[in-house]
Amino acid sequence: MPEEKSDSKLTILLIILSIIILAISAGLYTLTVTGTAGVKLFNVTTPSEQNMLSVSGYASEYVAPDTATMTAGVLTQAATAKEASEKNAASMNAVINAIKNLGIGDKDIRTSYLSIQPVYNYPRDGGTPTITGYSASNNVEVTTGNIEKLSDIVDKSVAAGANQVGGVSFSVSEEKQKQIRERLLSNAAKDAREKADNLARSLNVRITGVRTSSISDTGFPQPFVSGLAEKAATPIQPGESRITISVQVTYLIDNIT
Repeated sequence: MPEEKSDSKLTILLIILSIIILAISAGLYTLTVTGTAGVKLFNVTTPSEQNMLSVSGYASEYVAPDTATMTAGVLTQAATAKEASEKNAASMNAVINAIKNLGIGDKDIRTSYLSIQPVYNYPRDGGTPTITGYSASNNVEVTTGNIEKLSDIVDKSVAAGANQVGGVSFSVSEEKQKQIRERLLSNAAKDAREKADNLARSLNVRITGVRTSSISDTGFPQPFVSGLAEKAATPIQPGESRITISVQVTYLIDNIT
């Protein structure tokens, strides 16, 4: 009998220990699950989970060009290449001197095209073409920061013997472009922030920082003018171009407590 009682007690003790072990295991499992699912335990916020607000800001203005470029040249023909070249050089020197007399420096006069080539006669019956003479052509590109002088440059060039005038284009100098871009970028950024502040107040949130930003620039177009009239006081109007800069800004936001 004593042995049976001892075995019975041992069995009961083993059962109690098993129950305790199962209870502890269940508790640990519950703690593990709760710790995994409870976000507030660590309060970790990844960038993808941040609240963000994206807006665009714009700024634009009309810009008048401050630089003009044109080409002036002479085309001559003669019986020989030497004669055509000499005639062309004499006429071209007269054109260049006329341009320089208007205050245009050597650095703003650049040879853009030079050629001496034969002039052919093509028989109507399809026979072999023959050389009837030679043509010489010389063109210079003239740049000026005084657009008001452009009409005079055209007229004086033609009066001096230029028979090839054209290729007039207008542009904005690099220095002026830099100033305009800085001003427009500042205004576009202010526009974006004002929009973001207004929207944040409407949504009852506050801006805490900037996540990303980007700039879009329409650039500075260069209008082209052709078909210049060969007469005195040639009218040339550079006009104005509209320049626009936009910014896209993504702000970080928090709820107002």
